[in-house]
Amino acid sequence: MLKMKRLRKSSVSKFIIRNKWIPISYLPRWFVFCIDIILVVLANLVYYSIVSNLNVSFYETLSLPERFALKVAAYVLFFLVFKTYSGIVRHSTLHDGFNLFKATFCTFITLAGFNYFYYFFFGKKIFLMPGLAINFFITLLFLIAFRIIVKVLYQVYLELGNQRNFEKVVVYGTDYKSVALANALLMDPKQKYKLIAFVEPRKSSVSLDKKILNIPVITYNKSLFKSIENLGVTNIIITENKLSGNLRDKAIDKCLEHGIRLLTIPSVTDWTDYKNITKSIKTFEIQDLLERKPIELDYTNISEKVSEKVILVSGAAGSIGSEMVRQLIAFKPDTVLLLDQAETPLHELSIDLQKSMSCEIIPLIADIRDKKQLEQIFKKYRPQLVFHAAAYKHVPLMEINPKQAVLTNILGTKNLADLAVQYDVSRFVMVSTDKAVNPTNIMGASKRIAEKYIQSYSVHLKQNKVNPTKFITTRFGNVLGSNGSVVPLFTKQIKEGGPVTITHPDIIRYFMTIPEACQLVLEAGVMGNGGEIFIFDMGKPVKIVDLAKKMIRLAGFTPNKEIPIEFVGLRPGEKLYEELLSDTSTTLPTHHDKIMIAKDITEDYIGVQKAIEELISVSKEDDVLETVTLMKQIVPEFKSQNSHFESLDSITGLQ
Repeated sequence: MLKMKRLRKSSVSKFIIRNKWIPISYLPRWFVFCIDIILVVLANLVYYSIVSNLNVSFYETLSLPERFALKVAAYVLFFLVFKTYSGIVRHSTLHDGFNLFKATFCTFITLAGFNYFYYFFFGKKIFLMPGLAINFFITLLFLIAFRIIVKVLYQVYLELGNQRNFEKVVVYGTDYKSVALANALLMDPKQKYKLIAFVEPRKSSVSLDKKILNIPVITYNKSLFKSIENLGVTNIIITENKLSGNLRDKAIDKCLEHGIRLLTIPSVTDWTDYKNITKSIKTFEIQDLLERKPIELDYTNISEKVSEKVILVSGAAGSIGSEMVRQLIAFKPDTVLLLDQAETPLHELSIDLQKSMSCEIIPLIADIRDKKQLEQIFKKYRPQLVFHAAAYKHVPLMEINPKQAVLTNILGTKNLADLAVQYDVSRFVMVSTDKAVNPTNIMGASKRIAEKYIQSYSVHLKQNKVNPTKFITTRFGNVLGSNGSVVPLFTKQIKEGGPVTITHPDIIRYFMTIPEACQLVLEAGVMGNGGEIFIFDMGKPVKIVDLAKKMIRLAGFTPNKEIPIEFVGLRPGEKLYEELLSDTSTTLPTHHDKIMIAKDITEDYIGVQKAIEELISVSKEDDVLETVTLMKQIVPEFKSQNSHFESLDSITGLQ
């Protein structure tokens, strides 16, 4: 019967703890301070009990309560000086222990000094010197023991409370960041993850047979994933971007094959802030799989060109435009004009920017096709730099709506460029696309025509020494996570249980992240002298089907089993691969290893301007076939694919 009662009591206590019926929060500092004073009092009582049983007599210079009060006052003083109460008791470290040692030792030295000072002037001592030493050791022992007991009890509490709820993890790496992460996991009050082992990155066939924080270290070798699987591990955490090259890809593929979830932790500034470290742990995303080195920017040059300037960003509410705005704000411009026609996204962006506003932000709803409206903005605010990111970019939609591609991507660009010259803008940076190279669709051709106008206009101005405006074009490929990219589409399809739709099994694309693209636009924008088309190092092309498979595995599913993949055929205007250079172009290097200059043939501005004006006029008349025909004449390399406009290629080829 007694045994049954004990078992029932134990089960109830575990249930209460597991369900967090006993709340445990951080003790306030004043409470810790009071406990330390109580421990000082107890240590003095123990010391007095020990010494009084020895054949030793105390000095009678001061009464026992007075001596007692003097000691406590000294400890209070040095507890305040060294702030021994400021740490979180259950997370106490060697640093906290050293603080306690300094406080108690300084108290001992102070009391000893006062003892001899009193003896020197009055011929009597107050304390027994051996007694002060004994008191010092007992007090230090009590203070440290209290913190150790709390740590142990708290760990027991966590183990009882989370024995069914935690996920087993291993930490990749054994450096100080990995150890800090491990400490954070061990100290996490919620303890979502249970640390099982560290992985030593160095390949070795010999077992290291060592431990860190009493956690075993597993060697990186062929049997690593089998060992992890045997331990019941479901997650592996990688701090920052430790893996690189083939090892990185192989390790990620192996994890995904074995059903091990990849976790990562972004850059952390304070590796001693355990609470924020555990909060920063996130699931690996497809962006984390891009093998990229951090982009090095010329911050001095960018700051000189951007700081205290009035900057206009068109398409500011879009994925590229909004990131451009955020990066520009870091360089402390005077004013940033957010130009867009999308009301809700623009409103949301302006509200978001108000949280960390270091300059004036002015949201402006305007259509870049409306030159009169744009002129009012230029006249009122006098922008000194223009970053032009506004464009229609969805290939299938522009195949159906050529007029809109012409009016927005070509006329809109022309309006902004003409006004930039008229109102003495120093730099005009246009965001273009790799689809402008040997275009096979309306969208790509419209961007190529815009490039031609910008480039020829720049040369024309230089030849005539009319205006100092420097026109710069930046050209890059697909941007992960941007509006309309495959990543958000695949994510949505995976959440819905599939299928994941891909146009063709062999289709490949270049990718970079939104921040990467915007950083390179900034860098190219300030380095350009006018008239250049800058292209970016996009890394290795990615097979879209491989991208889809990795995304499915990252979500915890098996491709073509739990989430099917379907090939639906190429869309109108779509091609299997994109290019950054045309057949007649060459490249020149710049001082930045990720940025090159495309040397395209520059056409005569007057001829380009005349052709564009005719194209705009025809498009406004809604003559679709004539509009596309004129686009093909302006861009002879524009050959439609998977489109009903293919028939026009033979006509324009004969002209």
